[in-house]
Amino acid sequence: MDHDTAARTTLIRSASEAGSRVFATILTRSPISRIDIARQTGLSQAAVTKAVSPLVAAGLVDAPPATHRDGNPGRPAAPVSIVPDAMVLLGIKVNVDEVIGVATDLATTVLAAETRPLAAHDPGSAAEAIIEVVRRLEDRLGDKRDAIAGVGVSVSGDVDTSTGVVRESAIMGWADEDFGGLLQERLGRPVTLENDVHALTVGEHWFGVGLGMESFAIVTIGRGIGSGLHLNGQVVTGAFGVSGEIGHLPLADPARICSCGRRGCVEAVASTAAIAATVSAALGRDVDIEEAVRLAHAGDPAAEAAFREAASLIGTAIATLVNLAGPELVIIGGEGVSNFDLFEKNLRDAFDAHAFGAAARCRIVTRPHTFQDWARGAAAAAIQSLVR
Repeated sequence: MDHDTAARTTLIRSASEAGSRVFATILTRSPISRIDIARQTGLSQAAVTKAVSPLVAAGLVDAPPATHRDGNPGRPAAPVSIVPDAMVLLGIKVNVDEVIGVATDLATTVLAAETRPLAAHDPGSAAEAIIEVVRRLEDRLGDKRDAIAGVGVSVSGDVDTSTGVVRESAIMGWADEDFGGLLQERLGRPVTLENDVHALTVGEHWFGVGLGMESFAIVTIGRGIGSGLHLNGQVVTGAFGVSGEIGHLPLADPARICSCGRRGCVEAVASTAAIAATVSAALGRDVDIEEAVRLAHAGDPAAEAAFREAASLIGTAIATLVNLAGPELVIIGGEGVSNFDLFEKNLRDAFDAHAFGAAARCRIVTRPHTFQDWARGAAAAAIQSLVR
């Protein structure tokens, strides 16, 4: 990290609450006038001007002279914009079989991307793969590597972002691993460790479809069934860093054992591994999820039944989430979206059957997310940790 990046990082981290709100507003809504910043933050225009000045001096924000008026007599509109290349963030998504990394600017525009297979699941092997991806990204950035301000890493499971500890990750087989501390020591850079769906939610909240929305949820269908919540303008993390774990709602038959070791979880029926296992048991041979999808599309009764059961449970879980939290929109993402036709009817029927009253007005939409999008979410989480 060069002197300018270090100084900018210090400025952002040491900002007052008002300063952080102003910077976050410019970051996510630029170009935006000082008048609109005041409206968005509830601050006075004098307070906004005071907060913007050091950001401009540090090269984080661009504020050209006003050239037009916004309709208010005597008030020149002075739009300010984030300077995207003032900082670079690295975002890393840890999957069970690979590590995906991206380098982004402050607007989370992807500047470079790298992927490395993950042959073993232990924290040491995952850390080595992440270090290799980071080194490759640094090489691809060239001189821009000096602008790297931090690294965001996302992993499935119960992640304590404040300490960097993965308390439980069934997919990775980890429990009480100080993975954030390990990475920070090995990388020598600030590391933000976050639950993968929470990180994806941060990305959508600040830079995606959730921008400007007061309440929405993301539900991911794939190797796990996850959820991220954005309520009243904030991403919900919960008192202990756990929230939105709809994959572990006990809505399924207690005879079904989840990869987390508990019984009756939604994920025990609706994850891709669970669907493949159900079809395999019905057919008396090993079937992977790709073949299960092909069989369901071809009308195989066992495969159709497995997807029907999974979809009904996910729809019930979404209705439970909506009844409790009341979001206006649910975005369904994850690798399962590519086969959403196998889920959609039964999922929506189950949602309609269980959504209570006006909660049924919540819209459900799909949004395909590539693993680069997940890594970009990790970069957004690193930006958020700087601002907050």
